[in-house]
This record gives sequence, structure tokens and C-alpha cells, in this order.
Amino acid sequence: MKTAPSIATEGARRGRPRTITRERIADAGIEIGLPNITIVGVAARLGVSHMALYKHVRGLEALKRLVAEEIFDRWRLPQPQDSGCGDLERYLVRFSSSMWQLIDQHPGLAPYLLRRDTITPSMMAKIAAHQERIAEGYGVSITRSRWILFTISYHCVALADTVHADGANDDVPPLEQPGKVPAAFAGIDPEHALGVRALIVGALAVIGAAGGDDPGYPGSDHRP
Repeated sequence: MKTAPSIATEGARRGRPRTITRERIADAGIEIGLPNITIVGVAARLGVSHMALYKHVRGLEALKRLVAEEIFDRWRLPQPQDSGCGDLERYLVRFSSSMWQLIDQHPGLAPYLLRRDTITPSMMAKIAAHQERIAEGYGVSITRSRWILFTISYHCVALADTVHADGANDDVPPLEQPGKVPAAFAGIDPEHALGVRALIVGALAVIGAAGGDDPGYPGSDHRP
């Protein structure tokens, strides 16, 4: 039985140079993993010379940014109409879980979401569109939508990255009553899920109690 071709051999034909596309570069980088990416490694995975790859990316940091951008662009954000999202609190639970899993599945991605100078125009466009959908879907102002999504996403990304980077969960005993954590927090261990839930409840209380259109903190449009 024939096996499926790898990235290095897919589409290759004798006598023809392999086509280097953004999608294939990203696929190779994702397979390798952001922390382990090198120009030579991605070129080898693609079956091309590293000099050929340099015609498409300026250097290692540009290559990593391309891969990070593709990971983020391919991420399917939960939508208000999705099953189980319900009201804004339920949605934020689902959103937090999805973001946590994104960081879990792609080590090395977090810095590209936490720093303003690494967020690309494509990522910005996706973030802005998401903020607008949440504002419309849950009847909140765009200022509130930006602020609460920034607050939740920033802390989730930073915490998830810290947990996965240092193995912080390895020696933590389980909660005595883990059932208090909503099942929608899929992928987040109970100890941290309770903290994320507290963050969501607190953030909703802030925007609920705030007068006018400003929850009392600077709005932000550069986070999911």
C-alpha cells in the first residue's frame, strides 16, 4: 500500500524544481515547531536549498514570524453562534479554552501574541474582526469588547505559556472539588481553570459596573 507523500516529496517531479509557497513553508515550520525552526531545517523539509528559501524569507526571524502568523490565521476562533457559547460569560469560557489549547499545541507562539511589535497586519485584521463580531453578537460597545478580549487573551496566553514552559503542573495536587470548574474549560487543568474563571467573572463585573463607554482601563485593539 502506498503511503502519503511528505512535504519534502509532495508534488515533486523529476527534472522540475519544487515550488516554494507560503503555505508549504508554514506547514514545514509547524511540523518542526517554532522553538526548533532553522532555515536549513525548513529547507530540508521542503526538499530545497537554504539559498532557495532565502528568496522567500529574509532570515530566521522573518521565517518564524511567517509561521506564527499562519498558525494564528488558521486558528478557528469560537463564534457567538457556536453551540455552547450562550451568553458572553459562556463565550469567554470557550474562548479562553480555545486560546489555551492554541498555546499548548504550538510552543513558542506566545511571544508573537504578547508583543505589539510582533503582531502582523494580518493578525491585527483578524483580531479587529473578532472584536467587532463579539461586540455585535453580545450587544456590547466595541470599547468594551476590545478591553475584555484583551484582558482575557493576554492573561490566558501568558499563563498558558508559563505553565507549559516550566512544567508548573507536574507536582500540583488535584483540586478536592474539580467539579466546580465548568466542563467548557477543556484542556485547562482545574487549578488554572478556576483562576481563568475568576478573571472572566471579574472582567464582566468591571464592564457591567462601568458608566459610559469606558470600563475604566485603556482599550486595546492589538490582542485577540
